[in-house]
Amino acid sequence: MISHTSVAPPPPPFFRVSASNLVSSHNSLNLHPYPPSNLLLRRRLSLKSFAASGCASASQRSSCEETSRLRQWDAMTAQFAGASNIPFLLIQIPQILLNHRNLVSGNSSALLAVPWLGMLTGLLGNLTLLSYFAKKKEKEAILVQTLGVVSIYVVIAQLAVAGAMPPPLFVATSAAVVVGLALNFMNYNGLLIDWVWQIWEDFITIIGLSVLPQVMCSTFVPFIPHSILPGVISCTLSVAVIILARIGKLSPKAVKFVGSISGWTATLLFMWMPVAQMWTNYLNPDNIKGLSALTLLLGMIGNGLMIPRALFIRDLMWFTGASWASFLQGWGNLAWMYLLHSISKEFFWASTASLFIWIGMAARQDRIAYGHSSSLQSMRELFFGVGNQNENFVAN
Repeated sequence: MISHTSVAPPPPPFFRVSASNLVSSHNSLNLHPYPPSNLLLRRRLSLKSFAASGCASASQRSSCEETSRLRQWDAMTAQFAGASNIPFLLIQIPQILLNHRNLVSGNSSALLAVPWLGMLTGLLGNLTLLSYFAKKKEKEAILVQTLGVVSIYVVIAQLAVAGAMPPPLFVATSAAVVVGLALNFMNYNGLLIDWVWQIWEDFITIIGLSVLPQVMCSTFVPFIPHSILPGVISCTLSVAVIILARIGKLSPKAVKFVGSISGWTATLLFMWMPVAQMWTNYLNPDNIKGLSALTLLLGMIGNGLMIPRALFIRDLMWFTGASWASFLQGWGNLAWMYLLHSISKEFFWASTASLFIWIGMAARQDRIAYGHSSSLQSMRELFFGVGNQNENFVAN
């Protein structure tokens, strides 16, 4: 929450937390743009084929029951992901209303306390992840990311009106938002030419790789000297790699890796933000008073609601970012506040119990839906793309 005297930027949801399809490889954590063995696709196709077929025999009845469990959990996790919009909106709306009151009352200087660079970084992450989920056709996650882009842009526009953001940068940001939203909408509906989408993906890859090391290094200023060198070096290298990939100088495996970079860059960017917050809390414990426990709780809830969906579709990137944001950005900062006696023990332990019970429930339901004997099997499929292939759900 932002006040006239202290600033506590709302924790960026991971998935608003979030360019190309990323899933772990079959035998390692190398990044690939398609699900391992098309397992998820085959399972989804099989849901339709089994629904269309009869369930006369015992084996068919067993298959239909398993298919029914998958369909029910599929629908429920999609609803959970869609419901995450509620806490995320509740995080941003107070900031927007506060900025509006300050602008109307002529107190534009109050908006100088809002870090436009942090807002711009969050906007970049949301645009990148919007591209990722648009390509995966995850409607609920697309809505989360779109609302994230729009709400952050409203705050940025307010900062520009107050003179807290350079006008040329605001114009460039506005153009990027309009183009990004239009391209993602067209790509989702199959209206975009492939080479245009490729240019957009290359653009967000270069920007993301340029911003990430710069943000990471800026966290430790003044312990390390402030410099734009990390961003410049990373930008130069990313441009060189993109060019090599497009002129066919890289192996197919390397090209797939390059295509996966932007999504993971956005994920790492969001994952770094709670690290920076905790580092700041460590250096200046009094700053913890500027944090809103309710804001942290809403962020934890929003990200937590998306964990079951990420686990169900075996999306390692989404699962990693949502879990990290929920546990570290949300619960971790609440734990810090509890240790410094900034929140009551009842508030902290109720939040803790709710989070762990929710995660336990999600793991159990995923195990039941897929017919696994252990939740570890679900995690193995998530991280390595191997395990029980559930051949009963393979089409044909």
